[in-house]
Amino acid sequence: MGIPEKQWAQVIEPDNSLVYKQIPVPKPGPDEVLVNIKYSGVCHTDLHARNGDWPLDRKLPLIGGHEGAGVVVAKGSLVGDEVNVGENVGVKWLNGSCLACEFCQKGDEPLCAHAELSGYTVDGTFQQYCVAKAAHVSKIPKGVALDAVAPILCAGITVYKGLKESGARPGQSVAIVGAGGGLGALAQQYAKAMGLRVIAIDGGDEKKALCEQLGAEAYVDFTKSKDLVHDVQAATSDGLGPHAVILVAVSELPFQQAASYVRSRGTIVAIGLPANAYLKAPVFGTVVRMINIKGSYVGNRQDGVEALDFYARGLIKCPFKTVPLSDLPKVYELMEQGKIAGRYVVEIPQ
Repeated sequence: MGIPEKQWAQVIEPDNSLVYKQIPVPKPGPDEVLVNIKYSGVCHTDLHARNGDWPLDRKLPLIGGHEGAGVVVAKGSLVGDEVNVGENVGVKWLNGSCLACEFCQKGDEPLCAHAELSGYTVDGTFQQYCVAKAAHVSKIPKGVALDAVAPILCAGITVYKGLKESGARPGQSVAIVGAGGGLGALAQQYAKAMGLRVIAIDGGDEKKALCEQLGAEAYVDFTKSKDLVHDVQAATSDGLGPHAVILVAVSELPFQQAASYVRSRGTIVAIGLPANAYLKAPVFGTVVRMINIKGSYVGNRQDGVEALDFYARGLIKCPFKTVPLSDLPKVYELMEQGKIAGRYVVEIPQ
């Protein structure tokens, strides 16, 4: 079958309304590919994009989505054999970058001043056919289910990158704050696959059961702990605290607490983005204990290759529910109400 002229898409209009309608199918530029999207994960960032929450200019009208898995159906004249028609690929948050600046040449493509962001500055994956830069699509290994792998294209790569940024080595301990959430559950699995010892921090018995199921060596319930710092440090084999802290929490307080229990010379990695939150740590303790505090954004192209390889080898699993693309507004409602366990994946009509 040929490529149609029209397609179905969820379009964010200038008044922030979401309209499910038919639009023209885009054509790939010289360095781009056209991907027939089969499934797309739904990330909280997509809700921010719809609402215009962030201090970042977005394209309007806009097609959201940045966890798209599909098949290449056309490519531009400058695209070589690195990507071919018929191959399964993923379209991620980082849709494209200049590839020539200092950041791109050092493998920090997400920091490129001219980065193009799927579902924010360029149209994303909540449509049947999506355009992306050929250099930035991720090849999906053969035999990997496209619906199940979709959330790995953002959530999985993001937490894997954060763990790499922490510098923690096999056998060392990492505290994951927000361990029972969507990002946290994936972070625990990647940490374990990387040979790290996991201390899970979250609240409630349901989260505890999940974390224990995922192989956490210890669970610290912040809703029950009378001395969080002591309990986290006591959960490490020598009582000195974790070598690294991965913050995927959705509130500010955990970002303030981490400096108190991380081990000397340890690293705190901020990944979560609670609204209007600030990192805070005592200067004296940070200096004399040589604590490293850093942020971690989405992964680069190689991080994507590695994160997908972990998944393809069966080391990472992400629970998900599938709904049709037309039901995307309902997913956003559940997201706003905090009623989503795991991830939602929308199936794109074919």
